[in-house]
This record gives sequence, C-alpha cells and structure tokens, in this order.
Amino acid sequence: MPQLIVKSNTSTRHHAAADLNVCRDLLRDGSRSFYAASFLLPQKFRDPAIALYAFCRIADDAIDCVDGDPVAQAAALTMLHNRLDRIYDGCPIDDPVDRALTSVVVQCAMPKRLLEALLEGFEWDAQGRCYDDLSGVYDYSARVAGTVGAMMAVLMGARSAELVARACDLGVAMQLTNICRDVGEDARNGRLYLPKQWLREAGIDPDEWLKQPVFSEALASVVQRLLDAADALYQRSDAGIAGLSIGCRAGINAARYLYAEIGRQVERQGLDSISRRAVVPAPRKLGLLAPILGKAIVTSPQISAPALMETRFLVDAVVEATPKSSAPSAQRGGMLRVLELLALLEERERALGVRCGDLN
Repeated sequence: MPQLIVKSNTSTRHHAAADLNVCRDLLRDGSRSFYAASFLLPQKFRDPAIALYAFCRIADDAIDCVDGDPVAQAAALTMLHNRLDRIYDGCPIDDPVDRALTSVVVQCAMPKRLLEALLEGFEWDAQGRCYDDLSGVYDYSARVAGTVGAMMAVLMGARSAELVARACDLGVAMQLTNICRDVGEDARNGRLYLPKQWLREAGIDPDEWLKQPVFSEALASVVQRLLDAADALYQRSDAGIAGLSIGCRAGINAARYLYAEIGRQVERQGLDSISRRAVVPAPRKLGLLAPILGKAIVTSPQISAPALMETRFLVDAVVEATPKSSAPSAQRGGMLRVLELLALLEERERALGVRCGDLN
C-alpha cells in the first residue's frame, strides 16, 4: 500500500474539496439515484463513496462509449488499468476523480484487487461473455457488483470476513435483480446473462432465442429462478447490514429494499421483462419506509454461511489488506435520512421524469 505524504494546509484542503465537487457533479448529472442515496450515509463515509463511485462511473462509461469496437474497448481497458496503477503508485493523472480516489485508497487501505476485479467484469462485458450456469453468473456478478459491496464495507470499516461476505452477497443479489429486470434490453443489445443451462432445461435454445428474444412462460420460469436466487442472497445480507451502526444501516437498507422491490415489480408484471422494464412507482417506494426503518433498528440473527465460492477472492483481498489497528467505526444516528431520500426520489420523478427504480 503506497504511503502518500499529504500536507495538511489550506491549499491542499481546497484542492481536495474541488476534486470532490467534480465527483459530485459527475454523479449528479449521470447517476442521480446514487447521488440521492449517498445522502443517507454519514458524512465521513459519503465523500469517499462519492469519489469511489465516480471512478467506477467513468470506467463504465469509457467502455460503453466504444461498445461494439473490440480494438477501442481493449484500448480503453488498458487506459483504465494504467490509471489504476498510477493511483496505487501515488501519482495519479491530473484528473479530479483520480486524485480523489487516490486519497480514498490511502485513507481506507482499499485493496487494489477489488478495483481490478471490477475492470475485469467490464472486460467480460466487452467480450460479450455468456454464462452456462448459476456459478458463471455469480462469477460475473462478483466482479461488477460484489466488488462494490466489498468496497463499501471497506469504507465503513466493516472489514471482517463475515461482514465482507455479506456485503458481497448484497452486491451479487442486486446484480441478479438487474439481470432479471433487463432481460429484454440486454438481448436486444446481443447480450445474455441468464444461465444458458436453465434456459435449455426450460426448453429454450439460448442462441436461437437471442436472435429473436420473445417472452414466454418458459422464459418466465427462468427469470423467477434467478429472482429466487437473489432473494436468498438478500436474506443472507441482512445479517451483515445489522453488523453496521444505525447510521450506516439506513442507507444500505434503502439500497437493499429498493433493489429487492424491483424484483417484486418484475413479478407483478408477470415476469415479462422483455416488452417493458420494471420501474417501482414512487408510492410503492414510500411504502417501503417502514421495513427500511424497522430493519435499521432490529438486529438480524447472525448467519454463519461462508462466502459464496465466487466472491471468496474479494473477501480474502479485504482481510489481507486490513491494517492491524482497529478499523474506524460507523457514526451513530442519521436513520431518518431515509425520509429525505424517498422524498427526493419522488420529487425527481415528478419534476425531471427520471426513473429511479434502482440505485445505479
């Protein structure tokens, strides 16, 4: 882990604040739902989360903007890896997002393997990979979403193997929900994330279906199986959320319940995510307030289940990089910020027409 010497003076603090403002603007314009959700986190975790997510955002955008061009995608990935190397060498490029992430890396002892795995997931997307079984889908989800769960656990000082495993469970569950919601959109872009083995068991030829994606009861059964897998992981993640202080539980519970509700909306639409995209109505989001607050107060029973085999490398990376000194604990309070988030989501849906059905 690089040891950067940062002068604590007015000029340095000014530049750091300016860099963070750029990160905020990036998310305010391109990731409104995440930006709104960040207000649920205590201040000491909110700013590092914004810096971290801003880098993830620009990395994702760098790959997406050259979608369909393998040569350009390979060049974009090389560029991103070089930027990451420079961040961890303590000499980031002259970019506000990279400078902000460098501070997070040093202050939080963020394992490089987590960000490398995220880029690996982007690379798998660029390659157009499909996955034969649930384990393959878990492998992919571990990289593009389990990494985010692990990184958030690091930011909050929840670095034990048990808590990181549950954070990865939550990230993977959210990605499974995304997959179920976006089956049609992904297929029209030539991408398939449902387990091909499950499709064959339902009587669907994956390759032929991808050429002409249509909804059927057979496809609905596959989507339901994946939603059930997500629900099992959401349940496992509850024990990890309960391990956080109340101030952090509220924000993570909001993400957990709002994402799980997307799955419920897919079910209410007859599991048809081909002809339309599931969006949770604002009144329904407000109806989630009680369980979000309730779960933030009540301590869930501990789950002794080991980490998913596919996320174990992330858990090991965090544990191995954990400083010997005790990690900082989360701040108390802030639970009622849930009200602010849900009100903001509803207001933005009305005023801006922004669909905030997920927290991406």
